[in-house]
Amino acid sequence: MELHAARSMAPDEGDEPKSKAWNSGVIVSVRGSVVDIRFDAHLPAIYSVLLTGPEERIVIEVLAQQDGHHVRGIALTPTQGLARGMAVRDTGGPLKVPVGKVVLSRMFDVFGNTIDRGAPLSGAEWRSVHRAPPSLARRSTKSEVFETGIKAIDVLVPLERGGKAGLFGGAGVGKTVLLTEMIHNMIGHHEGVSIFCGIGERCREGEELYDAMKDAGVLQNMVMVFGQMNEPPGARFRVGHAALTMAEYFRDDEHRDVLLLVDNIFRFIQAGMEVSGLMGQMPSRLGYQPTMGTELSGLEERIANTDTGAITSIQAVYVPADDFTDPAAVHTFSHLSASIVLSRKRASEGLFPAIDPLLSSSKMATPGIVGARHYGLAQQIRRTLAQYAELKDIIAMLGLEQLSPQDRSVVGRARHLERFLTQPFFTTEQFTGLAGKLVSLEDALEGCERILRDEFKDYPESALYMIGAIGEAKPAAASERPLKAGAKLPPTPEHAADGHES
Repeated sequence: MELHAARSMAPDEGDEPKSKAWNSGVIVSVRGSVVDIRFDAHLPAIYSVLLTGPEERIVIEVLAQQDGHHVRGIALTPTQGLARGMAVRDTGGPLKVPVGKVVLSRMFDVFGNTIDRGAPLSGAEWRSVHRAPPSLARRSTKSEVFETGIKAIDVLVPLERGGKAGLFGGAGVGKTVLLTEMIHNMIGHHEGVSIFCGIGERCREGEELYDAMKDAGVLQNMVMVFGQMNEPPGARFRVGHAALTMAEYFRDDEHRDVLLLVDNIFRFIQAGMEVSGLMGQMPSRLGYQPTMGTELSGLEERIANTDTGAITSIQAVYVPADDFTDPAAVHTFSHLSASIVLSRKRASEGLFPAIDPLLSSSKMATPGIVGARHYGLAQQIRRTLAQYAELKDIIAMLGLEQLSPQDRSVVGRARHLERFLTQPFFTTEQFTGLAGKLVSLEDALEGCERILRDEFKDYPESALYMIGAIGEAKPAAASERPLKAGAKLPPTPEHAADGHES
């Protein structure tokens, strides 16, 4: 991947004045990924790309001008073989990536090189990854719900078309699986372009996603951009900007809607933290870079709904040690229109997707947008689940029998709702053996409404576990004896297969 990094810079050289394009300097010092370079003729601008090393394979991005003759840059490729006194060439422009219809169905690295073993790219236009967000005058103010086919999300945390949604959770609670399921459900009936951006991804996840999309036959409307875990922090820090530049082309030039999926936005913040430390900046709280808010805003504000098209973004956000007060999580929350919080406790109980309905929220969940019926149902579901959460301590100490009949019916409703909001995923069929289900919003609302009316109070909880629409509960219940009034509720279902976890 790194071997061709220098060649990907070639398309932009012809656009620059020759005196600038061939501006050369000399390496003064190399400290890991940080390189200091002296230029006597002309000092390169911030974000300029410099090439050096054998066959100009090492790419450096200028991040600071030290004085009238020295710049400090961060290497976007490994720096093995670099030494003081080596010549450096200024390309005269920033990092650029290819845009246009030719990028569809391809997989790229941060330099715009294809990494899918396909034919070389030809006829693409190259654009800078550093672009300003759209002005307020160009932004659209229309609010429209974006259906996913996942019951728990569509009912309790509706997503916004042209908005930003975050999947928050610690390690192993199902962020990547939920993101992959959303791609599977939406890409079929999503008429625009889908762009997957892997920041600090495992190479296994990238390969699995590529194969899955190819098998599903939806690759022709998809672009993938990856900055793997093992790449230098400079490359991981810029891969999000590269993917956004491609997304902006389809929104602004082709007037198409774009679905941008980012996994994982925390790795972007983490790469920025590494770059900041390498550049010698004083760390802020918990070791984060002092410029974290600015860097995250520079990326997030480019994701917008404009008069020409919309970029709808769904982002996985790793939460360090499940601490939602961590600065990375707090800064990310402020940019989102919907926050889907995944719970380790629910995952351990086998309730997948492990969405915490009491911590998750969406600004779309208002009567004026989703309608009075949907809003009222969502509030009633949350109220029922909150009452159950309060009663759990009493149940643990005294048992279910000590509750009043009214409280016992609340517990029954809540546990039936929890199991109805589970759903078998298409992307985990090979692990669980359960066929995936796509559930319409109307079916999901009808099911919740009927459970709240106590139509299923005599059904065992397992009849509602891992089903699609509520109509599927009847065959499952037929083989089991209905509960007698006042009987003890069955224990939580066994933990679902490991395939549901990311």
